[in-house]
Amino acid sequence: MEKNFIDYIRIFGRSGHGGAGSSHFARTKFNPQAGPDGGDGGRGGHIILRGNAQLWTLLHLRYFKNVLAEDGERGSKSNCTGRDGKDIIIEVPLGTIARDEETGELEAEVLEDGQEVIWMRGGRGGLGNSNFATPTNQAPEHAQPGEDGVEGWKLIELKILADVGLVGFPNAGKSTLLSTVSAARPKIANYAFTTLTPQLGMVQYRDNRSFCMADLPGIIEGAAEGKGLGHRFLRHIERNSVLLFLIPADSDDHAREFEILLNELEQYNAELLHKKIIIAISKSDMLDDELKDEISKTLPKDVPHLFISSASNQGIMQLKDMLWQALTEEGK
Repeated sequence: MEKNFIDYIRIFGRSGHGGAGSSHFARTKFNPQAGPDGGDGGRGGHIILRGNAQLWTLLHLRYFKNVLAEDGERGSKSNCTGRDGKDIIIEVPLGTIARDEETGELEAEVLEDGQEVIWMRGGRGGLGNSNFATPTNQAPEHAQPGEDGVEGWKLIELKILADVGLVGFPNAGKSTLLSTVSAARPKIANYAFTTLTPQLGMVQYRDNRSFCMADLPGIIEGAAEGKGLGHRFLRHIERNSVLLFLIPADSDDHAREFEILLNELEQYNAELLHKKIIIAISKSDMLDDELKDEISKTLPKDVPHLFISSASNQGIMQLKDMLWQALTEEGK
């Protein structure tokens, strides 16, 4: 079965070459040497990225392997400028970045709906010989060639723009939580790595307010080194304002599990630890008050935590309150 969520595309791109300037001399009936009148060449076509808030994936670019923009037209006589090459506009989801495959250099980033970024700039058109006429050289034969466009293998990556990112080991209950608090319907099964692609859900809050939550692919030890889903998972976390760590109630060591998850994020990008972090102990309907107290004592004192159960709705409203408070503090 084909995946509907694509967050990584490799393409070959080439912007248009600029058209050459014209080296032409006017000849009229009454003046066979009227002087240079070669026009400029047209600009080569750009390759442009445009943000589209209605897109959530790069799926539509899956077979978009070669992106070749049109060359600019040559200049012509009578100082006529050549036509510019037609630009190619690639619509992408918000949170998309573009890199050069060889150097890894970040070349473009799209964060807003309707935002247009010239990713690969078309070559400038060459100047026609009429631009080079001087009092001492009234008949220049020189005209510029057009500039070459830009070409190369490029990478387009999507980093999800969600307010809250769910972090946890496989089978921690992230998909179940997302389906409980939002209209999202991720596929859920009782085995590791159920969620192989990020799922987004809008969480309805009090007074018709809402926020976006992303259930991200499960993390395992060694993700920072690229094991498992590795960097593809961690890339999405960079965008989230608040990280919700989900640890199942039946974990052997809740504090240890939190430390492992935290360490994976730190190894990948230490700045991630500056985000707001909340711990939720999932599947808590199997715990009594005494067990909850024991677990609470092992968890870090400086990180807020609560006990929830998606099955019984225990603590779900309190979780929404806590997340909303963290998000509004983040924006201040």
